[in-house]
Amino acid sequence: MTMIKPYDCIIMGAAGRDFHNFLSFLKDNDCFRVLAFTATQIPFIDLRSFPVDLAGERYLEDIPIHDESRLPELIREMGIDIVFFCYSDISHAELMHKASLVQAAGASFMLLGPNQTQLQANRPVISVTATRTGAGKSPTTQYLARGLMERGLRVAVIRHPMPYGRLRSQRVQRFESVDDLLAQECTIEEREEYEPYVEMGIPIHAGVDYAAILERAEVDADVVLWDGGNNDFSFIRPDLDIVVVDPLRAGHEIAWYPGEVNFRRAGVLVISKAGSAQLEDIESIRRRASELNPGTQICLADLDIHMSEVLPVRGEKVLVVEDGPTVTHGGMSHGAGTVAAQRAGAIPVDPRPYAVGTIHDTFEAYPHLGQVLPAMGYSDQQRQELSETIHACCAAEGAVCVVDACPGRLELAIELNVPVARVSYRFRQLDGPSLLDLAEQAARRQ
Repeated sequence: MTMIKPYDCIIMGAAGRDFHNFLSFLKDNDCFRVLAFTATQIPFIDLRSFPVDLAGERYLEDIPIHDESRLPELIREMGIDIVFFCYSDISHAELMHKASLVQAAGASFMLLGPNQTQLQANRPVISVTATRTGAGKSPTTQYLARGLMERGLRVAVIRHPMPYGRLRSQRVQRFESVDDLLAQECTIEEREEYEPYVEMGIPIHAGVDYAAILERAEVDADVVLWDGGNNDFSFIRPDLDIVVVDPLRAGHEIAWYPGEVNFRRAGVLVISKAGSAQLEDIESIRRRASELNPGTQICLADLDIHMSEVLPVRGEKVLVVEDGPTVTHGGMSHGAGTVAAQRAGAIPVDPRPYAVGTIHDTFEAYPHLGQVLPAMGYSDQQRQELSETIHACCAAEGAVCVVDACPGRLELAIELNVPVARVSYRFRQLDGPSLLDLAEQAARRQ
């Protein structure tokens, strides 16, 4: 028989879904050969490559990672047949612009779905995903983790990937203490997601190879919780599929990919941030759910926001540092830090004139940002530039403190010589079937 030449492929990614789709579907698939990855959103990631020892025996050397801006020329130079799109939180219009760019260069454009990429667990799995970045996934997952532990279940959390360091050493990660975060040189973005679980005493797992990560997590657990990233769907097939919808961005649940996938597949929809939302926006989400996913159950919830008092801030100037993904590609002009500062009577200052290096570049890339500083820290250089921006702004504007709304603790990731008021937020259900009861039923189901 004549051997059929495999299709030459590029994977478009951002250090997460791209690596998982490669390992779960493409790595051992003789029909496809991946010649390169492209990267976006993550500074400096194009300086790395995907390690040959993770790529498998079909590959003889590391797979290069290029900046996505080079995609058309790479398609032509490499003779690419198919481009796999493998990242999340993108508008439907922008997604089709990228598809058009790929096809204009001559290649096919492909999206892989849950049936091709989701892993099968040996423990019950509860996934918490969303329709947009910053909708409130992690507070929801933390609420469920805490509640299930109190009901006597062993819980392990698996987080959507953020492997921004050395991929070989990040194949399987498990975090149980602050020392683990330090030892594995976690970025600010990673600490934001991992540290709340570490403080709760719940092991959290992440990395590159999610088949191996799942196997390791199941050792700890009666039930696995999937804490999603951006608005991606779960890498693991869930027994209960919970999707968080943000009514402050009503309509995005049917206008962003793959958030609409989640909205249509959800077993339970949680309409979050209800205390800050307009009633007509909440009702519009309910109507769309009845049309597109009529079998789903709906819960209404809010996030209780609290700011620690390091010193009086009423009438004083403060610098608000918000969760980076929420206010960058999440599209929000502000987050919980701004809400907390305003409720306390503080006056947020504008950090934009003092931004340096890649922090300045971030403001250029996301012009919708208001008087907030996104917590960006993907590298040592970027963390240093964030620190310089904070100190310059506070000194020039007379800010009495930094209002830190990162889920992780900013002062543990960078050196600060100004007081820090920490903002926390917790999930609170307002109506609908008990989310915790539904989770426990799924967790105890054989």
